[in-house]
Amino acid sequence: MSYQHLTDHDRYVIYHLHLVGLSRAEIGRRIGRHRSTIARELGRNVNRM
Repeated sequence: MSYQHLTDHDRYVIYHLHLVGLSRAEIGRRIGRHRSTIARELGRNVNRM
C-alpha cells in the first residue's frame, strides 16, 4: 500500500473549500482523497490557517 502526504497546496485547497461550506465528502471528491483524510486534516489544522 502506498501512502502520500498532503501537499501544502492540498491543505490550502481543503481550507478554502471548507470556508465556502463544502462538505468533507465533497472536498475529498474534488481533490481525490478520502473524506476521513479531510476530516483529520481539518481537525488537526483548521485553526492554524
